Order: sequence, then structure tokens, then C-alpha cells
Amino acid sequence: MNVIDQWHRLATDMDKDALWNLLAEDAAFHSPVVHTPQAGRPLVHGYLMAASAVLGNESFRYVREVVSGNNAVLEFTADIDGISINGVDMIHWNAENKIDDFKVMIRPLKAINLIHQKMAEMLAAQQTASR
Repeated sequence: MNVIDQWHRLATDMDKDALWNLLAEDAAFHSPVVHTPQAGRPLVHGYLMAASAVLGNESFRYVREVVSGNNAVLEFTADIDGISINGVDMIHWNAENKIDDFKVMIRPLKAINLIHQKMAEMLAAQQTASR
């Protein structure tokens, strides 16, 4: 199964162990609201798990996909708290078929602000739970 097929399966049913195994040790996550990339498998895993919890409702859908070589751009839509979210996941994977770069871009501004708030809450809850 290729990387994007694996990602699609995870996007609908986030299995934290399967996600961990899909990420490269040197993976980087680029958030739409955090200035610097989050580097390393543990941080990327945490961000993607939090994003899944925030965005992963019944309205989440990938609506367009462009794949070329080891790169993919997946456009998605979702509704949270009455706000329509439109975004893209830009994914790169290495020769070992492990995701090593994951960038999320979101629009409109109202959606970015909402995602920022909800992600901050989710990441804080993850930190509390891991203590």
C-alpha cells in the first residue's frame, strides 16, 4: 500500500501506532499558526494526532488530490462550530516510504483562528495526559 493510501486510511481512523510507523524519525510538521517547523517524530506525531481530534469529524473530506513522485497535495474541507474550513495537506515521503515533511495550510482567517484555539487546547491536553 502506498504512503497516500495509508494516509487516507489513517485520516478516517487515526491509529496512533500506525501513524507512528508511517512517520520518519526526522519528520517535520509545518503548522498554519506556528512560525517554526516542529521537528522530530514525537512532535509531528503529537501535532497530527491533535489535528485529527480537532478536524476529524463527519464533515471532514478530501476533495482534491495531486500526487507527483514523493509529493502529494490533498485539499480538504471540514465544518467546525459552524465555520467552513478549507485547507491543504502537503506531504512528502522519503525513499523508505515514511512521511518526512507535512505542511498544513488553512483558509479563511476565521478558520485559522478557530483551529489555532482548538489545537492549543488539544496539545495542552496531550501534555497533561502524558505526565
